[in-house]
Amino acid sequence: MNHPDPAPAAARDLPPPQAGAAAWYGPDQARRADWLVTLDPSEVDEVEAAVRRLADADIAAIGREDFPLPGLGPRLAVVLADVLHGRGFALLRGLPVDRWSLREAAVAFFGIGAHLGRARSQNARGHVLGHVRDLGLKSDDPNVRIYQTSERQTYHTDSCDVVALLCLKTARAGGLSTLVSSSTIWNEMRRRRPDLLRLLLEPIATDRRGEVPAGMKPYFSIPVFSWHEGHLTAIYQRQYIDSAQRFPDAPRLTQAHVEALDLFDALANDPALHLHMEFRPGDVQLVHNHTLLHDRTAFDDWPEPERRRHLLRLWLACPGARPLPPAFAERYGSVEIGDRGGVLVPGTRLHAPLEA
Repeated sequence: MNHPDPAPAAARDLPPPQAGAAAWYGPDQARRADWLVTLDPSEVDEVEAAVRRLADADIAAIGREDFPLPGLGPRLAVVLADVLHGRGFALLRGLPVDRWSLREAAVAFFGIGAHLGRARSQNARGHVLGHVRDLGLKSDDPNVRIYQTSERQTYHTDSCDVVALLCLKTARAGGLSTLVSSSTIWNEMRRRRPDLLRLLLEPIATDRRGEVPAGMKPYFSIPVFSWHEGHLTAIYQRQYIDSAQRFPDAPRLTQAHVEALDLFDALANDPALHLHMEFRPGDVQLVHNHTLLHDRTAFDDWPEPERRRHLLRLWLACPGARPLPPAFAERYGSVEIGDRGGVLVPGTRLHAPLEA
């Protein structure tokens, strides 16, 4: 597809500006809110009927055929198409988690996820069902993942096609979800500083935070932006890029690289670009990692353990997803559509725990 190119001559040999639904600005999306999909009572009934059938099932083994959704299933297919090929995100609202046990919520979420893609391992322990909650850890530990803290996450991508979050409980204050289009960041950098943007098309080392697959280095080297088969794809986690510099053999960040990453961050943090949303219990957020970055603001949690902020998470490899460049295999294990992404280390056993 040809796009208008208003950038200076210095940008003319870069991949083109990005157009279409994925190149959005946050204030526009906040006004539209057609990304909010409210489930109707019959759809909720389908989910609950499917959950009842699986009272004793191994959650990690639940497949689409085990979780029939005759009415909701086709609607989910439409939502997924928009996530993968359109705007890049959606919010499903209306799951009655307040009347479900943790296991029932997990089965419902995993079953819905099976209609969207294949669940991938999210950590070295083989968790295909993740728990996002504060474990009292601090991100200055190079082996801690930031979702295990109450700190702000900062804008990043996860190692899968689509990340799904189910909100069970919210924090006392804070913990807002925020999204930004990597396509829009590309367009803004291309217009303002194509010289810096060019550096983000080169491989950059990113820390694996101690979760190292067999035969791999403790970091991976993939460009922040990749242009492949007509698709612009981003992969990014600034803290992990910075912490990869602790490895003596990791390629060094030059001052120009730092300036490029700082501009990327400044654009992501610009209210003119990003979108905030507040979760309610029972919300399911879907985010396309290849065209969006997501963040979470810091939060203050409840003192009572049973009230504390708690989200369930799925990393999904989706049928019909875009092709990825070969370099992504260093992080994703494979670039085969429908069977890629996640974290696999020696001895990994896939399972779906009901505790963090």
